[in-house]
Amino acid sequence: MRTFKRKFYDEMLEWKQTSSHASALMIDGARRIGKSTIAEAFAKNEYKDYLVIDFVTASKDIKDNFDNVGNPDVFFRNLFLFAGKELKPGNSVIIFDEVQKFPKAREAIKYLVKDGRYHYIETGSLISIKKKSQEILIPSEEDRRKMYPMDFEEFLWATGDTTIAPFIKECFENRIPVGDKMHRIIMEKFRTYFAIGGMPQAVSAFVEGKTFKQIDAIKRNILALYEEDLKKYDDENNEKASAVFKSIPEQLANRNSKFKFSVVSENARYKNYLYSVRCIDESMIGNYCRNVTNPEITLDLFAESDNFKLFLGDTGLLVSQILKTSRQVEEELYRKIISGRIGTNLGMIFENMVAQMLRARGYELFFHEYRYTPEDKKTAQKYEVDFLIVRDRILCPIEVKSSSYRNHKSFDNFVKKYKLKKHERFIIYGKDLCRDDDVTLIPIYMTMCL
Repeated sequence: MRTFKRKFYDEMLEWKQTSSHASALMIDGARRIGKSTIAEAFAKNEYKDYLVIDFVTASKDIKDNFDNVGNPDVFFRNLFLFAGKELKPGNSVIIFDEVQKFPKAREAIKYLVKDGRYHYIETGSLISIKKKSQEILIPSEEDRRKMYPMDFEEFLWATGDTTIAPFIKECFENRIPVGDKMHRIIMEKFRTYFAIGGMPQAVSAFVEGKTFKQIDAIKRNILALYEEDLKKYDDENNEKASAVFKSIPEQLANRNSKFKFSVVSENARYKNYLYSVRCIDESMIGNYCRNVTNPEITLDLFAESDNFKLFLGDTGLLVSQILKTSRQVEEELYRKIISGRIGTNLGMIFENMVAQMLRARGYELFFHEYRYTPEDKKTAQKYEVDFLIVRDRILCPIEVKSSSYRNHKSFDNFVKKYKLKKHERFIIYGKDLCRDDDVTLIPIYMTMCL
């Protein structure tokens, strides 16, 4: 598989320059998003030498040697002997790959960082880490950073395109349309992106010219891997996390995308599935979006944990889940998605894609339900704002529309109800940028600029 340019690399550089002597870098993220690949690429480029300890294949001798971590001289003498490679102190890094397989190595970070001879990078699946870390002391010497699937700009880089993303950002900053011809070109590239997704293995297959059927098989294998992980580490909860995960496409197909436990099981209740929902969120294979009861800039203070939506972490994987139930062949359906000739489930794909892009930008996900009595109505009506974010300490409500539909009554009533003075409203849809009163309508690919 190819090694792609990733934005997370800059975060790793920042860690090395500012805190590598005081902490190990812990890369948080779902499996198969490229954590191990970027860790080794970084080690090759930024250090004189490095050593990878993969705890999936590490020998018993290497694991038993962690009993000597209190005596660094003995620990490193044995480690290099068993690993068959010695590192010089000063500008070398040791990578603990798949650290969830051996939590004792994670606990040892406290002593290894204090010793100071080497730098340390950890990677692992947090589904496994949380389960296996209950009996160890989590080191405060970890600098934990989140890594996500490849975003649209990274996807463009992978295909050799370095000009479109800066052009999109320039148009957004100046609030000007990209133009009809460019919009058609970018939307086709963007539909290709959300059909393929941001998992590096799938992107690599696409760049190499593999068929959509072959690419879809890769994504289905990843989905199966996630389900196996959830079953393995949720055995004491009767595989509830796996059931919740598999229900996500059906949940998003609901009219307002809200999560309903009755879809998982007829007798399911939130309190019995709390661990499972949190497991999916914390492992970053899903994106948790909570309703807020009061739209203030301190959104987290008003979030309801039991009133939520659950999106898939990678939209390409969602597309594969949706296509799994289709009788049409993958090639035909993928071509229809990329050409924009498919309308079925496009709304849920758009909303999932916006959630994914907002998370990659560092936003927590919130939406807002409210009741309001418009001037032409006698009774209160129920409305919903799809997403709420805070940009530069200004509340920004967001509506997502998969078509060219431009109605924004829920926005207008939202502003009237809460008497907002400082705000910026966005409708994310499939057409080019334009203005409608004080609402900015932006094409979905500009979500990366928010």
